[in-house]
Amino acid sequence: MKTFLLTTVLALQCFFALAQETNVDAVTGATRQAAKTDALARLHIGGYGEAALTRNFYSQSFNRYKKPENYADDKSHGRFDLPHVCLNIGYDFGKGWTLGTEIEFEHGGNGTAVEIEAEEAGEYEAEVEKGGEVNLEQFWINKEFLGGKLNVKAGEIIVPVGYSNAHHEPNQFFTVYRPEGEATIMPNTWHQVGLSLWGRLKAWRYEAQLLSGLNSESFTAENFVHYGATSPYEFKVANNYAGALRIDNYSIRGLRIGLSGYYGYTFRNTLRTPGAKYDGVTGALAIGSLDFSLNRWNWMVRGNIDYAHFGDADEISAYNQANWTHHKYQDGNPHHYSNIGSHAVAYAVEAGYNVFSLVPRLRQQDERLFVFGRFEHYNTMASGTYASMYQYCKKYRWALGVNYSPVKQITIKGEYSYRFFEQPNNNGLASDSPLYKQPYNNEPSISLGVTYCGWFL
Repeated sequence: MKTFLLTTVLALQCFFALAQETNVDAVTGATRQAAKTDALARLHIGGYGEAALTRNFYSQSFNRYKKPENYADDKSHGRFDLPHVCLNIGYDFGKGWTLGTEIEFEHGGNGTAVEIEAEEAGEYEAEVEKGGEVNLEQFWINKEFLGGKLNVKAGEIIVPVGYSNAHHEPNQFFTVYRPEGEATIMPNTWHQVGLSLWGRLKAWRYEAQLLSGLNSESFTAENFVHYGATSPYEFKVANNYAGALRIDNYSIRGLRIGLSGYYGYTFRNTLRTPGAKYDGVTGALAIGSLDFSLNRWNWMVRGNIDYAHFGDADEISAYNQANWTHHKYQDGNPHHYSNIGSHAVAYAVEAGYNVFSLVPRLRQQDERLFVFGRFEHYNTMASGTYASMYQYCKKYRWALGVNYSPVKQITIKGEYSYRFFEQPNNNGLASDSPLYKQPYNNEPSISLGVTYCGWFL
């Protein structure tokens, strides 16, 4: 009997110990699963991308603006492209700390390209668009205060000057490619290492940034300051600093109005040291922009106007030309050394109507078909000593097309566009005069594209 009782007690002890251990394992497993679920909820993965094909019904010669009469009958040419493919990864660490990243593969490449430079006598050049094989467009840490009313962000951040920089995803514009005017006169998408203070106060959103200045050695006649934010080095030179500011208002339902600006010095923001004759030159750059978007009554309307002033344009153009003459045979020179305008301007408006809103079944399925029109004007040489040499920089463009979205994240785009120019002012010269400037050839094209934009997780 004693043996039986002892055996029974030991068996019960083993049973309860095993049950307790099993219960602990179950709790630990549930805790681990909850931790995994929580971590997964804090992780965000998404992105956007564009694939496009275009047929251009005009010459692709680099010299088509210098001698337009020689290229009026050139055949059309086609292009396939992956303008932007981006992967976004974000994480919420808790206590108001978040991480954001965006890795961009631009034109499916690795950041370098061979180009024919019209401003440098048609020479082949290996252009370094960005150091590294891929473009890290965003990498920042953000700390939230006061329930989102105040945030501090530091790292590689988007500079939200102009509509196209603040809203650069493919579902934020109707055309197959990004809006041409803003993408020409300013960096696009403009991103730099810097510090940002931003937040939302009722119907207002604000953002103020401290950045390194742009580099005037990379400014050009045909693209103004577009290339000024890039760096061919493993770091961004920050001899000069700049500031950017953006304010958006959402008081009226469906309407957003934004005002943005930029100011900073651009000269000497390079590894090269100019001579004493340039001691008073700063290359001050000021940009102001007003933009809006209206999404209401099945209409989508967007517009922008941008104005930029570049100080010391003549002095820096002379400096760039002197350096181009001195270094034009130097291999690997990453800068353009071009003449630069003192002012640049761009404005645009586009409007589209969702015709599927007229069909109840399609409206319930949330399918959308926008029929749109767009008009824009831009001029990278709006004024300056060299403006008369670059009259072809004053361009106009209109486009008509459709955007079809079978689901919210996917958009199929098609458009016909027509780029045209203000013809040269010959002041009454006869057409057979050696000083007579031939009219520029207009540039029509057809483009098709497919895009996606959204969060996968």
